Amino acid sequence: MSKKDFYEVLGVSKTASKDEIKTAYRKLAMKYHPDRNPDNKEAEEKFKEAAAAYEVLSNDEKKAKYDQFGHAGMDGMGGAGGNYQNMDDIFANFGDIFESMFGGNPGGGFKQQRKTHGAPQAQRGHDRHTSINISLKDAYTGLKKEISYAHLATCETCKGKGMESGTSAKSCDKCNGRGQVQYRQGFFMYSQSCTDCSGQGFIIPSPCKGCGGKSRKQKLDKFTITIPAGIFNGAELRVSDKGDAGIYGGPAGDLFLEIHVSEDKNFKRVDNNLECTVMLTYPQLVFGCQIEIENIDGAKENIKIPKGCPVGERIVVAGKGFPSLRSSTKGNLIVITQCQIPKKLDDDAKELLKNYSEKIGTDTSKNSDGAISGFFKKFLGI
Repeated sequence: MSKKDFYEVLGVSKTASKDEIKTAYRKLAMKYHPDRNPDNKEAEEKFKEAAAAYEVLSNDEKKAKYDQFGHAGMDGMGGAGGNYQNMDDIFANFGDIFESMFGGNPGGGFKQQRKTHGAPQAQRGHDRHTSINISLKDAYTGLKKEISYAHLATCETCKGKGMESGTSAKSCDKCNGRGQVQYRQGFFMYSQSCTDCSGQGFIIPSPCKGCGGKSRKQKLDKFTITIPAGIFNGAELRVSDKGDAGIYGGPAGDLFLEIHVSEDKNFKRVDNNLECTVMLTYPQLVFGCQIEIENIDGAKENIKIPKGCPVGERIVVAGKGFPSLRSSTKGNLIVITQCQIPKKLDDDAKELLKNYSEKIGTDTSKNSDGAISGFFKKFLGI
């Protein structure tokens, strides 16, 4: 392959942006792709030239050396910008570009021909996704949970081979194992999947009776998973090799579990803190007290209410919140104080409360602490 100027090969200027360079390469790759130019050596050469140029100009370090030293600057860089002799190397290096051009098949029909070889090829199984619901308490303590789900499992009859014992697959005669059949129509040639082998390139004369030659079959599976303490709503757990089984002996995919944490009527999670509200009487807030509450996991916690505690005070119990998944630290338990206001009082209680009010007065302006105060007129409901 001749060492043409890389900018000239792609038809871009030295000031072209990365997007412009990529766009120019895509156009040339589409134009000279082997599927569109079968048995065309000139097109194949241009296809390789474009790949070599793009490899250098899309890389900042390589581009800088090329701009300064030309092709000589590529020496000692692992063959960067050198000759591509194998088409599969091009598809491997720039697979993301070819995937967008050919709908997920980087090499188009060309790579499919190289891939089948007229025999079953091991392929990785698909990943599976499911969700599980747990309580806020479960998220706090962690738990073991049994998972039940349906997926494709390796056929136990043929052990994933897809054929009867002692038999083997054979190359498809119609497409010669390529999986694609080429047709000529006037000056044009086009390819389509072989109808005899469904594009696989091989035929199984004696398919396994258990799976019909598919090497896998649907199965309801059960296993137990450990959900760690501190798991948060929306978290995703990955369980290796629990997705669909691979095809013809390929590795299995993974199972992804999305965690849904339901709300709790008494507690809520804020970051790694666990918050709850405790209801107290007015004397408890005034005099201060010590109370015992039950945490979400049933553990008893002693809480000290300070003297003159206001409503809405956030009392922190350190280290009693959710454990962090990424470190050994823990959040806090936050207890928010509220005051229980009785709606009904007997006559004795009313009299005592009136005497108390007269004793301390009704002027709140001295202790308003930024809140507005009102002028007292009268009590209601007495």
